[in-house]
Amino acid sequence: MVEYYQYFKAVHIVFVISWMAGLFYLLSLFIYHTEANDKPEPEKSILKKQFVKMEATLWKIICQPAMIISLLAGLSMLYMIPGLLQMDWMWVKLAFVLGLLIYHFICQGIIAKLKNERFVWSSFKLRLWRELATIFMIAIVFVVILKNAMDWVYGLVGIMGIALLIMVAVKLYKKYREKNGV
Repeated sequence: MVEYYQYFKAVHIVFVISWMAGLFYLLSLFIYHTEANDKPEPEKSILKKQFVKMEATLWKIICQPAMIISLLAGLSMLYMIPGLLQMDWMWVKLAFVLGLLIYHFICQGIIAKLKNERFVWSSFKLRLWRELATIFMIAIVFVVILKNAMDWVYGLVGIMGIALLIMVAVKLYKKYREKNGV
């Protein structure tokens, strides 16, 4: 079965990319959905109805299946080469994957709340929330590629720096939008 490891790895990478793309787009939809509240009627109602449909479709057709296939391929690789679990970097990666899974299911809750008009986060908070997925993605890639404990420690410090830069960029973008009426 080990001879199929590279195939599972390829499937894993393809579906992780699909999963992340789905999450990034989903969060953009959440932002636009939330901003639709500021539109006049009937535009507001039309947009919100369309965003509910788009969010549900994206979730069912891309996000959920890609997450499931990513996990199954990843678990298959661990089954084929259980020695991977003896490596510190793998446990760090799995911790970030757990964080990404929690993020994923919180997004599922956001879909339900937006559909039922019970969601209260601003588009600014959603922009920050979207960047958390970016941080998980960067952290996972750096840990997997670097593998060396010292390298991933530096990588994690770098990720914190990137997170700080992203937060500053989101705040600057908010000020720009407010100043220019965008």
